[in-house]
Amino acid sequence: MSTPHKRTRPPASGLRRFAAPRTSRPEVCELCGAPIDDGNHRHMVDTENRSLACACMPCAMLFEQSGAGGGRFRTVPDRYLADPDHRLDPGVWELLQIPVSVAFFFRNASLDRLVALYPSPAGATESELDPSTWQTALGNTRLAELLEPDVEALLLRRVEDRTECYLVPVDICYELVGRMRMLWQGFDGGAEARADLTAFFDHIAQRAGTPEEARRR
Repeated sequence: MSTPHKRTRPPASGLRRFAAPRTSRPEVCELCGAPIDDGNHRHMVDTENRSLACACMPCAMLFEQSGAGGGRFRTVPDRYLADPDHRLDPGVWELLQIPVSVAFFFRNASLDRLVALYPSPAGATESELDPSTWQTALGNTRLAELLEPDVEALLLRRVEDRTECYLVPVDICYELVGRMRMLWQGFDGGAEARADLTAFFDHIAQRAGTPEEARRR
């Protein structure tokens, strides 16, 4: 989850673990060095380097505690929420300066501002937002007040005349960027990329709870 680029910068390092081909080299926890596998590890945000780190389950559980390790590493939560009542008209989408149908937004705690990103052939590309635009676009969704800085994102997708809005783990957004970067072909992405995007959002929709369920926990 390194600092995103402005169309010409190479893909962020936090994204490379999703965009690069898999290797046979065993992965290890980037904190303690313990061996990990795809089904038995979590991601953490390195808030100093603005990147994602792989962690074993014990380290991930440790850094779920607020302030652990001085606050540099934060474990990415595993919650998915939906706001089916959120409405965003096409004019507001234009204000966001997002040229594609998918974007995600997370709060950078160190900069104390919202960051808007969208998939592009070069990786995650940033669209700068002023506070008034953020308020107009996302201030009325119930998910905004639940968003955890650095580790969660609001993921939006325009589908015909409506906009889907989800609160998701931030690493999932970078996974989506990597998948689109590998699959995208031509102007509209091609059939394979579109099918993958639909399957990706179907999976999120199946996992997503409601804001009311989150508040009861």
